[in-house]
Amino acid sequence: MSWHEQAACRGEDTALFFPVGNAGPAKEQTARAKAVCAGCPVIAQCREWAHTHEDTGVWGGEDEYERRAARRRNARNRRSAA
Repeated sequence: MSWHEQAACRGEDTALFFPVGNAGPAKEQTARAKAVCAGCPVIAQCREWAHTHEDTGVWGGEDEYERRAARRRNARNRRSAA
């Protein structure tokens, strides 16, 4: 069974995980999506996958802005380690 099949979001309306914008109702929607992720048994696998495959939406408890920041940190760390 793949991690996708074990995800807490399975069966949820996918629109929940793709808010439009980052203020007002979208911020509340993001919080609701992250709440689903918080109880997910495969949050780590989802987050890892999203870091290399997804640019939008909430995945692994992170929104696109958090993933973008993590990618920048990882790139800086790789450069400084080289």
